[in-house]
Amino acid sequence: MVIFTCNHCPYAQAYEERILEIAEHFDQEGVQVILINSNDATDYPQDSFAAMKERYEERGYPCPYCHDASQQVARAFGALCTPHCFVFGRDRTLKYKGRVDDNWEHPDQVKQRDLWNAIDALVENRDPPTEEANAIGCSIKWKK
Repeated sequence: MVIFTCNHCPYAQAYEERILEIAEHFDQEGVQVILINSNDATDYPQDSFAAMKERYEERGYPCPYCHDASQQVARAFGALCTPHCFVFGRDRTLKYKGRVDDNWEHPDQVKQRDLWNAIDALVENRDPPTEEANAIGCSIKWKK
């Protein structure tokens, strides 16, 4: 699973705890999670590599938090916003892309756990119930 995220975006911040919970839970199932920040930190210094390292250490991320300084990875994936999730099956084909769930502001009011359900299905050798759900968040901050 690859999730494009960042430090400054209020959507990414709101989803951070849920993403870390998913990473910790499914790590026991052998699911590998990689977080990637592709934002240009020129106008968003909170997304600099130094700030990323600080957040990684403060939060104790259970997975890598990578810096896509060239933005080539985000472009190759077609990432549009933060967070934007991409889940691959054992055969490395894309099985789900989109949002974490249907309520970024209120975790206690979530009705559709799209990301969780997709991973859970794949762990059980089933197809995800949804292949794509519109990701919402802050746009990737592309270099000028």
